[in-house]
Amino acid sequence: MAKDGKRQVDSYTIQGTNKVVQVGDCVLIRPSGTGKPPYVAKIEGIKDDIRNNVKVGVRWYYRPEEAKGGRRQFHGTKELFLSDHYDEQSGQTIEGKCIVHSFKNYRVLGNVGADDYYSRFEYNPTTGDFTPDRVAVYCKCEMPYNPDHLMVRCDRCTDW
Repeated sequence: MAKDGKRQVDSYTIQGTNKVVQVGDCVLIRPSGTGKPPYVAKIEGIKDDIRNNVKVGVRWYYRPEEAKGGRRQFHGTKELFLSDHYDEQSGQTIEGKCIVHSFKNYRVLGNVGADDYYSRFEYNPTTGDFTPDRVAVYCKCEMPYNPDHLMVRCDRCTDW
């Protein structure tokens, strides 16, 4: 047990469910206001104390509208940005599990579920910087690929 009276644990069962989360899992966190979508975070650590109060260390994902510059035409509806913003949350705020895929894996998903998301950028909320700071653009529209829109093959360059 650490000096703060908390000990590292391997997993946590989401209250009211039989779903177990572990370090490395992505979770949906209950939003502070009604009508807002849940926050998405990656679990970095799990601790509990002698009273079984569970705290999860999380690394936040941001939605495009929460980032500098806001949502743009090429951002998909399920796009998230992994940030360097770390925090500690009560385990009781976890609503469920989700999966944040790489952009490459998301594009080939046969069936995108309600709890499937993707990330192709890392985001620094303090500076507003993105990594990478640019992505490949496509011939006709000069915009990065948005998986929500059908891309057609260009007759001239044969790019999709």
